[in-house]
Amino acid sequence: MKDALDWRRSTLDQAEERARQLGFEGATFPWRTISGQECSSYWPAGTAAFHVNADIAAAVVRYLDATCDEEFEKATAFDLLVATARLWRSLGHHDREGRFRIDGVTGPDEYSAVSDNNVFTNLMAARNLLEAARLAVAHDDVAARFDVSVEEVASWRDAGEKIFIPFDSRLGVHPQAEGFTEHDQWDFVHTGTEQYPLFLHFPYFDLYRKQVVKQPDLVLAMYLCDDAFTPEEKLRNFAYYDAITVRDSSLSASIQAVLAAEVGALGLAYDYLGEAALIDLDDREHNTRDGLHLASLAGTWTALVAGFGGLRFRDGHPAFSPRLPEELTKLRFTLRYRGRRLSVTIEPDKATYELLEGDPIDVFTHGARLELHEDPVEAALPPLGAPPEIAQPQGRAPLHRHRSHPD
Repeated sequence: MKDALDWRRSTLDQAEERARQLGFEGATFPWRTISGQECSSYWPAGTAAFHVNADIAAAVVRYLDATCDEEFEKATAFDLLVATARLWRSLGHHDREGRFRIDGVTGPDEYSAVSDNNVFTNLMAARNLLEAARLAVAHDDVAARFDVSVEEVASWRDAGEKIFIPFDSRLGVHPQAEGFTEHDQWDFVHTGTEQYPLFLHFPYFDLYRKQVVKQPDLVLAMYLCDDAFTPEEKLRNFAYYDAITVRDSSLSASIQAVLAAEVGALGLAYDYLGEAALIDLDDREHNTRDGLHLASLAGTWTALVAGFGGLRFRDGHPAFSPRLPEELTKLRFTLRYRGRRLSVTIEPDKATYELLEGDPIDVFTHGARLELHEDPVEAALPPLGAPPEIAQPQGRAPLHRHRSHPD
């Protein structure tokens, strides 16, 4: 990750020039690039996809959390977080109620474009702004070199703390973007299987104004910003959006697997895992001849570790909520975090945590704190209730692996 972020830092001049072209401060990193310059012509799903900035900032924060790399923090991290924070403060505005709005952007879902207050974008931008403010206060000498004033830091913190997150109280779910749940429904019943992917058969204009999702957007927000949602909201949101997500992108299945596991739909999570892992081995999209779907394959690790392992991070500690589908009898993985190497083994009724290298560390398992020293520690898994009923668009449910792949 460090190499990728150092490369992003090397393209910062081009990103700042792009921001100036669009009339903003800070930096606007490209939606599609080869050498750092935006390679896409104007397209609402690309030019307005400012969430790429927050994605980069989130990677910076995750790397710092995992490594505590002080040299990186004062150099690459500071450069990237300041430039991206300045973009958000320039792009958004406070409304009459004092809320910080980010209007006219495109979130991760490419079947929706130029929307107001995309939840993923707003949540990620808020974290970007607050982390940039934290870093500026922690390293005021570095901040001075970038002409970061006390007033600017205060404006970042104010925007981050007052970010507007829309909620549809009538349905009890978060709209993907403001007003999304008021759009007309897509007619899935009269959409044939031969008409997928939809973008090859329907004009984008029609896709943009209907409730149909190409790849997880709000669902991705619930994974990366999971503390912004209650468990009940996650379940309602996931059920709502799984029913309108058509997975016309290979980036979809792995993230849907993570949230399906979190809300207790373990069989569905297992099916989504299979789709992500076997996309090229089974040539699911009939285009493996053109190259491997590397993001989907990488997402297999995410589906396993963040999904069935339930891995998240809480205030400098790994936190797990492990649970296995009936098709798996054991899952084992290792990870490095803050100079430690940990091993996690999950079985149907218990999880075993072992410190393989480094100083003792506390971890959480289903909310309970465990102290890891030299010896492995076992923890029983809490019972899981009946799986929730989750539906997909007609003809778009993932292949049920426990029936098609009995081995």
